Amino acid sequence: MYRSHVLVCGGTGCTSSGSQQIMETLKAEIEMNGLTEEVSVVQTGCHGLCALGPIMIIYPDATFYSMVKVEDIPEIVSEHLLKGRVVTRLLYNETVTPSGNVKALIDTDFYKKQHRIALRNCGIINPEVIEEYIGTGGYEALGKVLTEMTPDDVIQCLLDSGLRGRGGGGFPTGLKWKLAKQNDADQKYVCCNADEGDPGAFMDRSVLEGDPHAVLEAMAIAGYAIGASQGYIYVRAEYPIAVERLKIAISQARELELLGNNIFGSDFSFDIDLRLGAGAFVCGEETALMTSIEGNRGEPRPRPPFPAQKGLFGKPTILNNVETYANIPQIILHGAQWFASMGTEKSKGTKVFALGGKIHNTGLVEIPMGTTLREVIEEIGGGIPGGKKFKAAQTGGPSGGCIPAEHFDIPIDYDNLISIGSMMGSGGLIVMDEDDCMVDIAKFFLEFTVEESCGKCTPCRVGTKRMLEILTKITKGQATMEDLDKLEELCYYIKDNSLCGLGQTAPNPVLSTLRYFRDEYEAHIKEKRCPAGVCKALLSYRIDADKCRGCTLCARNCPNNAISGTVRNPHVIDQDKCIKCGACMEKCKFGAIYKK
Repeated sequence: MYRSHVLVCGGTGCTSSGSQQIMETLKAEIEMNGLTEEVSVVQTGCHGLCALGPIMIIYPDATFYSMVKVEDIPEIVSEHLLKGRVVTRLLYNETVTPSGNVKALIDTDFYKKQHRIALRNCGIINPEVIEEYIGTGGYEALGKVLTEMTPDDVIQCLLDSGLRGRGGGGFPTGLKWKLAKQNDADQKYVCCNADEGDPGAFMDRSVLEGDPHAVLEAMAIAGYAIGASQGYIYVRAEYPIAVERLKIAISQARELELLGNNIFGSDFSFDIDLRLGAGAFVCGEETALMTSIEGNRGEPRPRPPFPAQKGLFGKPTILNNVETYANIPQIILHGAQWFASMGTEKSKGTKVFALGGKIHNTGLVEIPMGTTLREVIEEIGGGIPGGKKFKAAQTGGPSGGCIPAEHFDIPIDYDNLISIGSMMGSGGLIVMDEDDCMVDIAKFFLEFTVEESCGKCTPCRVGTKRMLEILTKITKGQATMEDLDKLEELCYYIKDNSLCGLGQTAPNPVLSTLRYFRDEYEAHIKEKRCPAGVCKALLSYRIDADKCRGCTLCARNCPNNAISGTVRNPHVIDQDKCIKCGACMEKCKFGAIYKK
């Protein structure tokens, strides 16, 4: 029996900051101090507070250390683990009260409004040890459905729960399963979309890294419900930690006969294999994903027929994403009404978001549907750095839209976001402040879409390129108001005529920024001015002669020798030579350089 358990985050974020070296050093120090029999080191998945990694939590007192370095380990071992004295300088400051006492992590602003279902085990268990998953109730839901429920019971439970797909579309999960069950075939398939491709999104990756067995268990339940014996997880190869932990989890589940033939002694057999994606964004679309699993180029197919009728290898197939599956074992165990009691009337349960951009607490959060955007950004996210004003939040990635400050108090759910021109998407939430140019943001997402279009249909292949050309003209101050009208016309044409969801939603970032920030577009066109000072072609750097002290620091740091002047005399920037890199403004100690 260990007296202390040291949990170290082994997710991608913390691993990139050195958590593997921290664990190795920690184990060596524990052995050196004769604590091997008393202290256990546990590698976990993501805790959520990615901005503070590497993260370490020591139980039973739940001491939360943040931004831990390898050189901190000897002090943690000698002081905390050996002598029982907390290393206060490493504590996450939100866990320290004004009186100096340490409060529970669950009581901090970041965690207290969260409700973790999909993320319930992330940061808690070792994802590479199946016994730890079983110890938290893992595979009980699978046992329950095989011994107590019929396939129709399982599907009705999901229908009653109100669970909708967390991959972006929001289609009722139980209804999707019901349609697949109704189609008779000698073989059916269960697929998992783990091809998370939205810029700034890492929700599914974190679930796979922190709790892979939850997805395996849910897929087996799905197989039982629709009559399938084979599952495939389509995961992007750029997620090496997630891929490795899935391989380990599948091997462990097979060894304990939780996958394979006659699971739990029943006549139900089900197995799962991995398929690696090469990072094509279009393979997030269900028919393109299935085409890729079949070994062909990932291109979408016309619908109907829908996958529930004719999907993978021409057989009835269901496809859900990682987060959707992660909810299902808990719904089976706790009941449909338990899940339906959370969220809003039409959007039940919780939603995982990856917070990024201009926000203090970059990381992963899971909140009840109906939580307002203000609560997510100001309370959970800790607000915007530098006292800047909130300008917009981008949800849904390249398929979504921008939510402006006028909708800061909107309750987040599927229908509310669609009503204001955005969408839930898979859960990326990028925060922007007053220094962001909304025209440039729209251009960024269009560049991504143009690059990721499979090229199968003309509206998406050609239309998005024409949109990008117009946006580029606007950011360079070369466009006319007629171009703006043409841009908007193109948006609606592409939405109505593209083959799949990639093209149909590609105009959303442009349409939402036109809807709420048209004045910025017009400033670029009419005044040849970027209000946020972002678009390089429309700005220039100037030196205020009254503030310039002639220190020559700007000239010495200019990479293109565009600044001239003598010591103790005002300097001048040659606009023809200036490459607008901003190095001079960054180095000036007197605030003499400004953007115009």
